[in-house]
Amino acid sequence: MCSGSNRLRNERVFGNEHLRSSARTADVVVSIDVADHEVERSALQSQADGGIIAQLRLDHPDLVLRPTLRRVADVTLEPEYWTTIETGRTLLFVTVFGDTYDAFESALEMDPTVREPTLLDRYPDRRVYRVALADHARHLVAGTADANGRVLEITSSRDGWQVQLRFPSRDALVAYNEYCRDRDVSVAVEHLRVSDDGDDGVLALTEKQQELLSVAHEEGYFDVPRGISQDELADRLGVSKSAVSQRLRRAIGELCDATLS
Repeated sequence: MCSGSNRLRNERVFGNEHLRSSARTADVVVSIDVADHEVERSALQSQADGGIIAQLRLDHPDLVLRPTLRRVADVTLEPEYWTTIETGRTLLFVTVFGDTYDAFESALEMDPTVREPTLLDRYPDRRVYRVALADHARHLVAGTADANGRVLEITSSRDGWQVQLRFPSRDALVAYNEYCRDRDVSVAVEHLRVSDDGDDGVLALTEKQQELLSVAHEEGYFDVPRGISQDELADRLGVSKSAVSQRLRRAIGELCDATLS
């Protein structure tokens, strides 16, 4: 009886010991796995520290949708994304801001850089289109990835396409500039700054944004009632109303990001 009790007690003890041993072994294995992952993370190549954020204006007759922008100055285009489908065609989805879209759509149908323009969505203040890029059309940010750059923002301007790109170094920016130069794409630098640690990519206000905010403030655009309308601001600055609207939105958004984040 005692011997059976002892045997049972021993089995329980050894059983618990076995469980405890397994648990410790499992803990060791987990610890090793975690340590291995930590080593892998620390070994990753990183371009997150420092770098340069550049605001550039790109221009070339064959840049996608550039002919449309030349014909219709009173719209602002913001590409959403592009993708290459199985047939090999590259499709671009773009949001268009403007007061009237008839002239834009007429120009779009005659634009040699795109094919199959299609209206996808209609909103009170904007429309969304899809176009297929023609074979000879130049992509908006071609060469950016080759130079280890990252696209932050793309929007149209009266003088071409305005892009905000982040590069890990000055050499990378120079390499991108050389890529564009070799392909006769004009590159005009509008703004440069060093990217700080933890930077969210928000640029300081551009000269055009500063000018617009300064005039808008001085003329009472932010007063109640307003002392000047967007139409009057557009006439004063010699730009389209849609350009004023988008520039104001971007400038105010960047100020909010910088002060409220």
